[in-house]
Amino acid sequence: MVELIQAIGLGLVVLLPLANPLTTVALFLGLAGNMNSAERNHQAMMASVYVFIIMMVAYYAGQLVMNTFGISIPGLRIAGGLIVAFIGFRMLFPPHKPHESPEAKSKSEQLEDEPSANIAFVPLAMPSTAGPGTIAMIISSASTVRDGSTFSEWVVMVAPPLIFALIGVILWGSLRSSGAIMRWVGKGGIEAISRLMGFLLVCMGVQFIINGVLEIIKNYH
Repeated sequence: MVELIQAIGLGLVVLLPLANPLTTVALFLGLAGNMNSAERNHQAMMASVYVFIIMMVAYYAGQLVMNTFGISIPGLRIAGGLIVAFIGFRMLFPPHKPHESPEAKSKSEQLEDEPSANIAFVPLAMPSTAGPGTIAMIISSASTVRDGSTFSEWVVMVAPPLIFALIGVILWGSLRSSGAIMRWVGKGGIEAISRLMGFLLVCMGVQFIINGVLEIIKNYH
């Protein structure tokens, strides 16, 4: 049991800084400003479930999937960077709201009935929480563990799902607490956070792409 706790602790220490739930909370504040409480809670729950699934797939089948489709870690970084940058641009320069357009006033009732956008998988789960860095770390850790580990065989089998589940629970708790932050900062504050997070996401996306390109250059030299 002590060995299992040590393995879980080690896994959390390695993965939590990469997953960084606080960054996801800030992104959630920027994207979920127009959602009601029930919608925010649903998105928070789904994002946590998606993070768990992504991490499980990355650990048990990540290398196989990447080899099958010929995807490299630099490719994963660049793709993640493009997605993050695209989302950042949309947050930084939001499209005009339908009710602000005179042509759309006649359709306002129909537009109100449309469901809110699903932000749980993209960008909350991937690439914000389970991003290229997290996936790369999980895949490399899986190959290291399979080649030989100081932990017992049963610990190696039990620990990964527990680690990923705990990260999911931590993310869920963090996102659920964001409702109180939203009420505190108000609508104007949410819009300001959204613009700021948009800028930061564009910067993060560009940095992901730079890292991917540098990794390609390093591998081919």
